[in-house]
Amino acid sequence: MNRIKEVLEEKGIKQTWLAEKLGKSYNMVNSYVQNRQQPRLEVLFEIAEILGVKPKDLLKEE
Repeated sequence: MNRIKEVLEEKGIKQTWLAEKLGKSYNMVNSYVQNRQQPRLEVLFEIAEILGVKPKDLLKEE
């Protein structure tokens, strides 16, 4: 499970902005945000860099 949704909300960032920065479709980013699909590790690191957080901050333990 990931915390992308929580981090986006904390920073006031829209999914559309993140999708544009990642070069991915809104639907793909929405799948990550809704935890329907998990991003590959490389993409997770890229999301962390874009959002200015550590990759581990995007993960939650279950």
